[in-house]
Amino acid sequence: MGLAKESQFHVLAVDDSLVDRKLIERLLKTSSYQVTTVDSGSKALKFLGLNEDEQINSNQPSVSPNNHQEVEVNLIITDYCMPGMTGYDLLKKIKESSSLRNIPVVIMSSENVPSRISRCLEEGADEFFLKPVRKSDVNKLKPHLMKTKDNNHQKQENKEASETTEVQPQPPQPQPPQLQLQQQQQQSNNKKRKAVEAEGLSPDRTMPRYSGLTAV
Repeated sequence: MGLAKESQFHVLAVDDSLVDRKLIERLLKTSSYQVTTVDSGSKALKFLGLNEDEQINSNQPSVSPNNHQEVEVNLIITDYCMPGMTGYDLLKKIKESSSLRNIPVVIMSSENVPSRISRCLEEGADEFFLKPVRKSDVNKLKPHLMKTKDNNHQKQENKEASETTEVQPQPPQPQPPQLQLQQQQQQSNNKKRKAVEAEGLSPDRTMPRYSGLTAV
């Protein structure tokens, strides 16, 4: 049962090194996580659907319909030193996104540079691992994944509660006493009028009419 539960977590791994990608993928799959690997920050953004602004003037679609990923990403682990877009640049773009800023981001690096580590953590990274990544490092991911799952569950509950509140019918508003009295009087007058009409009398004249007679 625990295996099935953990396999629901989806991790996006970003590294330009094929050897390091294979290593992190093996470690994550050993922990029963679903893994997607890409070799650059730009491909990670494409996978996440965040590169629309970069290709706004291009005739090519920002995300190919065949490559668009519907699976939710629960955590991103990325190398720091990559050509083009670094792991730090990728971290900043993710944290600037209103839709993705809550996804935990973990930075990996083969260089133990305190200033680099501090800068990444201040920018919003949840962990900073030194390469080679070990199984004990992967075990540290679980609390961040569980936090993300709890947040998503809470958002879903809030959304359902909001929708339920919106569709609840409003109770009828009580009528003022004066309006109720007027309605009762109107109903009483209508009953009297019908009773008079039933007796063959004009509702406006209750006295019988006499025609053809001359008063003496």
